[in-house]
Amino acid sequence: MQLDMSPYLRQNFVMPSEAAPHDACWISWPSREDLWGRRLSQVRREHELVARTISRFEAVFVVCRPEHAAEVLHRCGPDVQVWCAPIDDSWMRDSGPTFVVGDRGGLAVANWGFNAWGEKYRPFAADAALKRTMAEALGLPLVTTRLVTEGGALLSDGQGTILTTESCLLNPNRNPGLTRSEVEQELLAVLGAQRVVWLPGDSGEVETDGHVDCLASIVAPGRVLVEDPSTAVGRRREVLEENRRALRLARDARGRSFEIIDLPAAPRIDAADERHQPSYVNFYIANGAVIMPGHGIPADDEARAVVAAAFPDREVIQLQLRALPYGGGNIHCITQQQPSRLAGLLPLVSHRQG
Repeated sequence: MQLDMSPYLRQNFVMPSEAAPHDACWISWPSREDLWGRRLSQVRREHELVARTISRFEAVFVVCRPEHAAEVLHRCGPDVQVWCAPIDDSWMRDSGPTFVVGDRGGLAVANWGFNAWGEKYRPFAADAALKRTMAEALGLPLVTTRLVTEGGALLSDGQGTILTTESCLLNPNRNPGLTRSEVEQELLAVLGAQRVVWLPGDSGEVETDGHVDCLASIVAPGRVLVEDPSTAVGRRREVLEENRRALRLARDARGRSFEIIDLPAAPRIDAADERHQPSYVNFYIANGAVIMPGHGIPADDEARAVVAAAFPDREVIQLQLRALPYGGGNIHCITQQQPSRLAGLLPLVSHRQG
């Protein structure tokens, strides 16, 4: 199918809020055996659970290697569609598209450079090419950028404000030679924003160097959910205090201070594994629902109640995912929303398997 790209290119693109309506959710199937080891089977069951749950609220596409297509189709069921492509890893938030929408109804993909979180894992060439692979198949233009980053490093309020972290985007393993000002200007241009709010992040976090999506989530413009430092211990408490302080001092693109909504801090359940990254704030906002992590502890109920109060118009579903945090992330990290724009133009049906 040949599409005329000119209507897309004659408009301004912005990164919408995650709470805006979606056409679909994209998930990658776990493939990196050296990451998951003996937990690979369990983490695939957890990806299946996430995919099936989100499919109750919006279309779900699972991207997998061709050799895994039959397994994914069998396990995830008829409400989840399979989309085959070369992939190295299963963190769709980071290697997959960051979709931006146009003021005339178009949709495009921000083509960030991807280097596996500072070349922590190899190979990563297939994941580095995934945004282009998907954009070409969907008939969407790429917004060119020189920045190396990941979707988990970026949150948008849909009104011109981007939240990110210094520990990730200013890390020499991502963008050596670029100043803070240069990184900021690139973010503003690609995402159609007016202000970047810089949080310190977490320079000691070993997988992502402190993605913002394990520290905060934007509920609505001016309202942000964060984990409460007073409920954390050790280094995590210090990290949360620093980020909370920065958020309190910041203003959004419209000059508003942020209302901070406190969640209990998720505990480090396995202190012996430094990759283990539990979180309550790393949830997925679906059409009419919030799909959030649980950890099988009493604090789960309190965390769910806080999220439910923050999203009174959405059903809150808490999933107990024991293996996923061992990869360094959770539900938000394995998902990527496709905003609702020009749904009838996107040739999604042609990429269904089976």
